Amino acid sequence: MTDLRSPAARVRGLGSAKEGVSHWWTQRVTAVALVPLSLWFVWGVVTHIHQPADVVSAWMGQLHVAVPMILFLLAVFWHAALGLQVVIEDYVHCACARTASLVFVKLACIGLAVTGVVSVLKILFQS
Repeated sequence: MTDLRSPAARVRGLGSAKEGVSHWWTQRVTAVALVPLSLWFVWGVVTHIHQPADVVSAWMGQLHVAVPMILFLLAVFWHAALGLQVVIEDYVHCACARTASLVFVKLACIGLAVTGVVSVLKILFQS
């Protein structure tokens, strides 16, 4: 079997990082998980859209509501980080800008997910 890579590519170690399938699979799993969670979230928003804040807080303060909300937040930001990573890797060609963008996206998604989960837990334990 012949190696189709150039000698320079072999020296630099370019090629498969053996992570593509895992990344692809994780993105699909989070997408499938987001279907029922998104429907539940939209239903919750629509049913409480004209309610006062204390009613919404009381609703969110129930364990059977807080758990799917935390799962929704984690799935949304994990899926977003994976999707944005693919876009950045495909379209940002400068290595420095690519690395900075990837770090920024990962930190932003982690920060937003942690903020959302802490907010839900604060409401849950406040009730």
